[in-house]
Amino acid sequence: MSDFALRLSGVTKRFGSHTAVDHLDLEVPRGSIYGLLGPNGSGKTTSIRMIMGILLPDEGRVELFGSDPDETRRRRVGYLPEERGLYRKMKVLDLLAFMGEIRGVAPTEGRRRAGDWLDRLGLQDWIDRKVEDLSKGMQQKVQFVATVLHQPELLILDEPFSGLDPINQDVLEEIVREFHRKGTTILFSTHLMDQAERLCERVCLISRARKVLDGDLKGLKRAESRGVLAVGFEGSEGWLEGPEVMAREAVGGDYHLVLADGADPQAILRRAIAAEVTIRRFELVEPRLHEIFVHHAGEAAAGDGGMPRALDGTGGVG
Repeated sequence: MSDFALRLSGVTKRFGSHTAVDHLDLEVPRGSIYGLLGPNGSGKTTSIRMIMGILLPDEGRVELFGSDPDETRRRRVGYLPEERGLYRKMKVLDLLAFMGEIRGVAPTEGRRRAGDWLDRLGLQDWIDRKVEDLSKGMQQKVQFVATVLHQPELLILDEPFSGLDPINQDVLEEIVREFHRKGTTILFSTHLMDQAERLCERVCLISRARKVLDGDLKGLKRAESRGVLAVGFEGSEGWLEGPEVMAREAVGGDYHLVLADGADPQAILRRAIAAEVTIRRFELVEPRLHEIFVHHAGEAAAGDGGMPRALDGTGGVG
């Protein structure tokens, strides 16, 4: 049995002259929470559609549970697409029982599981209502239930937190962790780095169709530990500008400076002293995922693709 629930080798997809995914390699270990991260338009959804067989790669190979994907293997996958879609005229419980049945769950068992999920997610009073009567947030929760009803071995979630209020985001995060504790492999794509940082064990960062970085999250942070300088000070900000600083972000009253490769923090400190500012903090810190991405792909790659533009040219939050 393969150690990987999913493997992509040199996967490429083109639409005319546009390359949406460019020779992507990744391996998702069984039982892991793996984040496919990057700006909107970077190729995440196209990659997932190739995994699910919705699109065929122009080059490369997709392996699911150690072999070529087929209908049997894909039935072991739960897939929540970015573009939600439900049969709006069906009643909620009928819809979920139907979705479970086409994934191999007997109707009676499907109704039982669906009822349990709807009760957990606060939708028990909507069981006999049509999908079109539900709010957008309620519909998203129903689609999530449809995704997990057949108890998949691999759960693929494409921007799963999009459109949910903070309370329901927290609920869904906890459910994802619960599946992980039970041994389910989880692949989810997002442009929200903070959420990925809370959930993921491994990440693949992609930008403009290509992989930028891939690996164990803790290991990546250790490797990047000299890449972010935290500074707190009183006085002018002009000394923050310089060839050593790729970008900066306001964080809790201080600034995080994303350093260029080989940058000497002492050069920055010398500028601060020359500017006669009062330094209260000056230390290298563990970087956040957003800062790692900026270090490797640049701030323009993040902001142009729809990731939160946390860094701007004036030192503030944009």
